[in-house]
Amino acid sequence: MKAVNEESDTKQIESCGEQPLNKGEFEADLPLSEDGEARRRFLKQALIVGGGLAASNLLLNYETSANARSDISPPPIPTALSVRLRVNGKDYPLQIDSQTTLLDALRERIGLSGSKKGCDRGQCGACTVLANGRRINSCLALAAAYEGTEITTIEGLANGDQLHPLQAAFIEDDGFQCGYCTPGQIMSAAGLLKEGCPPGMTVRECMSGNICRCGAYPGIVAAIEEVRGKA
Repeated sequence: MKAVNEESDTKQIESCGEQPLNKGEFEADLPLSEDGEARRRFLKQALIVGGGLAASNLLLNYETSANARSDISPPPIPTALSVRLRVNGKDYPLQIDSQTTLLDALRERIGLSGSKKGCDRGQCGACTVLANGRRINSCLALAAAYEGTEITTIEGLANGDQLHPLQAAFIEDDGFQCGYCTPGQIMSAAGLLKEGCPPGMTVRECMSGNICRCGAYPGIVAAIEEVRGKA
């Protein structure tokens, strides 16, 4: 019965002018009708046109962004300044940027690395130096603004091989542990001795701008009090 139905279906297809598919033959391999060819040409043209539009849009966006970038002027190149810093009794002629800090000038340009860069925000006191005898945070000071000022760092505090009394007292009273903050502590203490501590304030309060992360404050205060008592 099944064979009869398949034979009748084949005859009906032949009567309609269509050829039956042989075994293993696919419809995609058969010739397309005129409508099929027209659809295929339309799809090809649509893909070509769409791709061309997409490419032109990308090119237009690229050119627009490139023009926008070209319209932005590059940042101005900092102008080098000629300054002469007087540090520890010596003059150092330098060519520096106007935004160079005194700390960077001391460490990177002059080679005096005793002053430490801790927080770089003027909060820890590790960078403390003396400017005309008064203590300042060198990380917040512009080097060009201190031309002609007498700068004293930890390297210039001793008199040759003879330690400054504060340096000797810090060693005697164990006023340091890791030693990173010690140059700033000693320079701040030297400034304190010259400035004096206001009435009613203790040494601990007058040294509050210098932080010791090791917690060696008892030895630091004892060393300063010892030198103050001898002054």
